[in-house]
Amino acid sequence: MPLKSVEQQAILTVHRLREQYKGERTALINTIRGLAAEFGVVFPQSPEALQLRLHDALEDAGNELPALVRVALQRAQLHWLEIEIQMAWCDEQIQLHARRDARAKAISRIPGIGPITASAMVSTVGEFTQFKSAEQFASWLGLVPCQDSSGGKVRLGRITKRGDTYLRTLLIQGAKSAVMSADKRDDPISQWALRLKERSGWQKAAVALANKHARIVWAMLARGRAFDATHVSVMPGSPAHAPSAVEQAAQPHAELSAA
Repeated sequence: MPLKSVEQQAILTVHRLREQYKGERTALINTIRGLAAEFGVVFPQSPEALQLRLHDALEDAGNELPALVRVALQRAQLHWLEIEIQMAWCDEQIQLHARRDARAKAISRIPGIGPITASAMVSTVGEFTQFKSAEQFASWLGLVPCQDSSGGKVRLGRITKRGDTYLRTLLIQGAKSAVMSADKRDDPISQWALRLKERSGWQKAAVALANKHARIVWAMLARGRAFDATHVSVMPGSPAHAPSAVEQAAQPHAELSAA
């Protein structure tokens, strides 16, 4: 992996801070819910519902919360608000980068890849040409299945989960969203994901779509191709395969090399 530029490191600093704030927020929410439950005040599971109910619970004199506990939870609530403010700043910086960076802006057009994933992708990888193929890039991300082959039989297991955990998590999370909304789109990729979801379940479909997204990103940023939602992949050498503009441009060089 080549050395990152100062700009890449700067954007990744914001990404890392955002992840830190997100983890801190989750821990704080769980703490608030657990402490209140010790006094018989039970909140719904979602953070949104907790936000709506927490203030009312602290103001309700009829519940079992002692005065000191109310003050302590109010301070926790203020800390939660501060974390949200810091996360909002991080989101603003990341979205600004995703709009200004031409490569991040290009891959943001892929359904399931939003500004956060696009920004993290270009900032972490930098030069996509360092990977020889889309398969190698997906393997580096840990999105390819482990192989357990013997006796001429190939058995595929779970994904390797090697490489950058943050990028892989973002890709899978985005793919989950794309799979769950695939029935609202009629492009070939969405329809493929929908069929895979019906056959293998949404979790396997999400991982498979994340792998496909990684390959598409590599093709766009390493080969300079634009995203085409209607594109249907065809194996090279098959009768239906037609050389792309990139492949046609490379043919004269291949002939010179062969000569």
